[in-house]
Amino acid sequence: MAGFRELLAVEWDDHAVECFRLNFPDVPVYHGDIAALSVEECCDLAGVVPGELDVLDGSPPCQGFSTAGRRQLDDPRNQLFREFVRLLDGLRPKAFVMENVSGMVKGKMRLVFAEVIGSLKECGYNVEARLLNAARYGVPQSRQRIIFIGVLNGVPAWPRPHQHVVTVRDACADLPITETSHAALRNERNIQLANMIPPGDCNGGGKYSLRLYGSKTGFGMSRLSWDKPSCTIPKTRIEGSALIVPNRNELIAGRWLTRLGAFPDGYEFVGNDTHIQARIGNSVPPLFMKAIAETIRQDVLSHGNQTDRGSTQAQARPTAAR
Repeated sequence: MAGFRELLAVEWDDHAVECFRLNFPDVPVYHGDIAALSVEECCDLAGVVPGELDVLDGSPPCQGFSTAGRRQLDDPRNQLFREFVRLLDGLRPKAFVMENVSGMVKGKMRLVFAEVIGSLKECGYNVEARLLNAARYGVPQSRQRIIFIGVLNGVPAWPRPHQHVVTVRDACADLPITETSHAALRNERNIQLANMIPPGDCNGGGKYSLRLYGSKTGFGMSRLSWDKPSCTIPKTRIEGSALIVPNRNELIAGRWLTRLGAFPDGYEFVGNDTHIQARIGNSVPPLFMKAIAETIRQDVLSHGNQTDRGSTQAQARPTAAR
């Protein structure tokens, strides 16, 4: 991707590993807990020695920071960034990218953000962090993420936003309307409620709450607009708004999900629509990551004290994020 050759992926989720191996059969995968992966084993699997790697890319679990959750400071998952820092310190790549949810820089979570920045800088890197929206980089989905970029010898570089915003119409107008058997959209009360949702209201989840027929559980809904990027795709409908196609009371599914996630049509997923949504909801949209990677290759590795090898990249991230 973007002129890099991937050397290793690290992932513990079974479905994500199966999906990755299906699409990248030649890239080795460490299938397990990153905390159990030593620097030495990582080097052996990737075929590198410390200091040889160009880029290390990682997305520590974000549930403890996510605005879709309760955002608890004491969530043990908040500390998994330390495993990325441990590998970073041992592998000594020329540059790194780390991604997390926007909730890391909001409210009390800013304490953790400051700790993360400090830990990365202690490894000897020049580090910058910015809150970016994937919709500004060719992705037909509004998806804000905090991006950390660190450079060992030099300064971080950032991609330029695109002038044209890709809309739902641009991405999905040629696709048939998806059919869903979800009980919530077969309930007369919920259909009436769905008809009230204005297109493009990505904050509608709290106002328009569907109830599963005969159940006390439910989820919010937002309706997509043809002429805007999609609302953020959550990893489950319960954790965020279920997304409805613009002109019909059907939940997005199938290629609607993959197109709005900026995955190519040829990318193969495993499992049902629930599994696909989990992969996309946990991912960094590929076109977004491509923009970042190309900028690092062109403006960091090929300038200053860096060597433009442009050929090696190890990835320690949820593998469906490619």
